[in-house]
Amino acid sequence: MGDFIGWILLGLFAGAIARRVIPGEEKGGCLVTIVLGILGAVLGGWIGKNVGFLPDNNPGDWLPSLGSIATATVGAMIVLALWKWLRK
Repeated sequence: MGDFIGWILLGLFAGAIARRVIPGEEKGGCLVTIVLGILGAVLGGWIGKNVGFLPDNNPGDWLPSLGSIATATVGAMIVLALWKWLRK
């Protein structure tokens, strides 16, 4: 459960980064970007752990690793791009 909450918090930042990287006007605003970022980070984290890209966290680790940040950002970018594609 702690990993899930961590991915949600990381998703807030990943959504902001993904929004800056993917150009274009977002009609949903900041709230939609944050929600899509959270979904993308959770999805990216789940895929990263299941394919073995991300190791299990130690209980004392509270800072995300570089791999976690990259996985969350890529996941958020994918979800944001799919959202834009579906809205067209």
